[in-house]
Amino acid sequence: MSDESSVPLDLLERSALRKRARNVGIAAVIVGAACGGIVGVLLGPLGFFVTTGVLALPLLLLAYGESRKTYWLQGTEVAARAFGTRVVDLRAAEKLDVLVTDLRGMRTISLLVSGPPKGKTLNIAVAMYAGTGGKELGVHSLRRLADTLASTGDTRALVLSDLLVAQLKAEARGEAAAGRPLYRLASLAPQGRMAQRLRSEDVAKFVTTLD
Repeated sequence: MSDESSVPLDLLERSALRKRARNVGIAAVIVGAACGGIVGVLLGPLGFFVTTGVLALPLLLLAYGESRKTYWLQGTEVAARAFGTRVVDLRAAEKLDVLVTDLRGMRTISLLVSGPPKGKTLNIAVAMYAGTGGKELGVHSLRRLADTLASTGDTRALVLSDLLVAQLKAEARGEAAAGRPLYRLASLAPQGRMAQRLRSEDVAKFVTTLD
């Protein structure tokens, strides 16, 4: 992100990403070695190493990619970089959805965008909640993202922009996390599903109830 006009869209600090990646990497080695040990009893050392590698290597690569992943906004384009760079121009986005993931009591609410220039899909986390607290994207990043969405003129983007603006207003009023729009919207998603897209009409209806 060498361009000064770029705005970071990373919800988690780099240290937190590295810690998460390290835990995934350790788990991958343990699971791979355990399964490799079982196979090794039957097929010997070669079976152990092949099984361990086959199971652990993909997860290790995934963990490494997650530790490097960074998001940013530049002009009307959102971008993500891990092993390579993916870009979606919000002005021509084909899909603009709200995604809620629920993992071990932690709910993350994201904007799921896809479209030109190369038909890529990006999952941009804007808030993460557990209990009555959590972490949200910074005020400047939310403001710029809301402004960019509004500038596209797309109805779906305008709804999402209004949602982010309402979130900023709630934060400015000093409301607790549980009273903020992103928390309330994430809470509306049914439990028992790890990841789910919220229907656009449901998001739009929710936004009309906000101050």
